[in-house]
Amino acid sequence: MESILMVVFVISSFVILWAMIGYPFSLKILKFIFKNKKLDKNFNYIPNVTVMVVAHNEEKVIYNKLKNIIKLNYPDDKIEFLVASDNSTDKTNEIVSNFIRENPSYNIRLYEVNDRKGKTNAQNEAQKTVKSEILVMTDANSMMEADSVKELVSVFTTEDVSYVSGRLVIINQDSSDIASSENQYWDSDTKLREIESNLQTITAGNGAIYACRNDEYFDFDPIECHDIAMPTYYALQNKRAVYNPDAIAYEKAGETIEDEFKRKVRMNRSILRNILPDIKILNVFKYRWFTYFYLGHRTCRYLLWISHLVLFLSNIFIVTSYWVFMVAFIGQVLFYLLALIKAITKVENKYLTVIYYYCATLLAQWAGVYNIITGRAKPFWDKAESTR
Repeated sequence: MESILMVVFVISSFVILWAMIGYPFSLKILKFIFKNKKLDKNFNYIPNVTVMVVAHNEEKVIYNKLKNIIKLNYPDDKIEFLVASDNSTDKTNEIVSNFIRENPSYNIRLYEVNDRKGKTNAQNEAQKTVKSEILVMTDANSMMEADSVKELVSVFTTEDVSYVSGRLVIINQDSSDIASSENQYWDSDTKLREIESNLQTITAGNGAIYACRNDEYFDFDPIECHDIAMPTYYALQNKRAVYNPDAIAYEKAGETIEDEFKRKVRMNRSILRNILPDIKILNVFKYRWFTYFYLGHRTCRYLLWISHLVLFLSNIFIVTSYWVFMVAFIGQVLFYLLALIKAITKVENKYLTVIYYYCATLLAQWAGVYNIITGRAKPFWDKAESTR
């Protein structure tokens, strides 16, 4: 029995260490080995584009979003703007309709979703009205740089590129220690995506700014989000999902742990299926780097919630077997105690904040799993007000 527990301890330790340290370090090595791999761009490619904004009760930000997107640096006769309102009950639809009347020179449409079923469903419905070659999607609270659409489009250089994710820049990283922690996490994660992209394909995008070929759009289950579902879907068709850091959108991170926690719970609403969404991913001979990327970047991270619990419980039973297990157990207890101290005292210390933020992320994964098991996972959510 003790031997089994030791094996469980080692496996759990590996999953955690590989997800947080091993995999990022391995990509740095790959970046050095394949340092000549770069993103191809073709700015002579200027297809018809639809910029879709999905909104639910976004009266606080939708007017500024509309002003932002009509200033995009793209030929007026090649671009249209589509607001997919997910059963908004505030003044969102009114604001959009008034903006359309006041700006007749721009090609802007409002699509009203009758039943609120979440962002993905709204995208599924609205996409069926799109005739453009490229579909760009962006959030209502994300402000896009003027050249962002041009940058997204420029990467569709070959037929195997089906999806392009832009770069989200967090603009309020100095507003709170929570926003700062999210910015640090996001900055490190996007560096990994850039390496994945240059080698083959990314395993996730971001909802603030991305694009796909309209004729390759797929109606995903509303419980899923495009951030994870789209890159995986295209990769399994031997298509590429790539990352262009020059296509930029700006957004605020959650400034309170409550807002950031709610956001992460929402992100984990399909965590169980995303651990290994398709057994075909394991076919390394067919999917090559994608298999390695997904297992390291996604599968291991989606297993952190259970890995930490199994590690702690197995450690309890073998704590006296060898000194290394005693050290590991003391280290875990101290780690969680430091997170608790931060939660209780609210003391400002960057090291405590990182530990606290990490533990909150684990709890959000557990909350996501709980919601799935109890049938409470839903495709829509209450937005984080501090991000507006």
